[in-house]
Amino acid sequence: QVQLVESGGGLAQAGDSLRLSCTASGRSIAGHVMGWFRQAPGKEREFVATINYSGTFTYLAASVKGRFTVSRDNAKNTVYLQMDSLNPDDTAVYYCASRQTLQVIITPREYDYWGQGTQVTVSS
Repeated sequence: QVQLVESGGGLAQAGDSLRLSCTASGRSIAGHVMGWFRQAPGKEREFVATINYSGTFTYLAASVKGRFTVSRDNAKNTVYLQMDSLNPDDTAVYYCASRQTLQVIITPREYDYWGQGTQVTVSS
C-alpha cells in the first residue's frame, strides 16, 4: 500500500510560480510511474504530467508544456511539479497518483494510488 500526500499548493497571481510536492509513504515508489492530474470545479479530472519510474522520461499535457516540469527524487520518495507562468486556467485541485509499472500512464483509471489533492488558485 502506498500513501501519497501532496503539498505546495496555495494562492498565486498570474505569472507566478509554485512547486508542488508529492511524498509517498508505506513503500518505495522507485518502481512506480507517477502522474499529476488536476480537477477544476464542474470539470472532469484531467491529465497534467507523468514521469516514468526512473525519471528518464516525462510527458506533459499540451496545455502546460513549456510552463510545467515534472521531476522525481526516488531517494526521497517524492515527485515534484514545478509550475511556472501560472494563469487563471491552472486553478484546480492537483492530485498525484502512482502505479507500480515500467510503463508511462496518462489515464486516471489506470493509477492505483491517489493523494488527497492540493488546491491551486491563480488570480488574474
